[in-house]
Amino acid sequence: MLAATVPAHAESIAISISGAGSASSASVSESIEASSHGSSKARDVVAGDYRVVEIAEAPGRPGTLRLALEPLDAAAGRAFVLYLPPEAGAAAALAAGDVVRAREHDYGYEFQRADTRQPFFLALHDDWQQQLAPRAVLL
Repeated sequence: MLAATVPAHAESIAISISGAGSASSASVSESIEASSHGSSKARDVVAGDYRVVEIAEAPGRPGTLRLALEPLDAAAGRAFVLYLPPEAGAAAALAAGDVVRAREHDYGYEFQRADTRQPFFLALHDDWQQQLAPRAVLL
């Protein structure tokens, strides 16, 4: 009965998350940052393949990995930084030089290893993330 009160798009993203195996998720505004130049907006991220340039602990963000990503096709995208939980990076067994595929969806961006196509992280648009946030239920 509770599921009937969940908005339809939040329900579909929950299904997508469960279908992504060990993928974890966070909001786009917390997860994606433009690389040094230009806007810090996630709109700079486009679907495509990106090479992992560096993996490190995120400065000032304990318990968070920082992945520096550069597009394989410089004309098709911009470099950006992806912040994710260490468990997501470990599950994907990412290393510098690996290729990550970004796929755009209505709900945000899905990140997967390009070689296995196994999703490991979902960056959800903020409104979607808010709808999925846990809420206390009063009975």
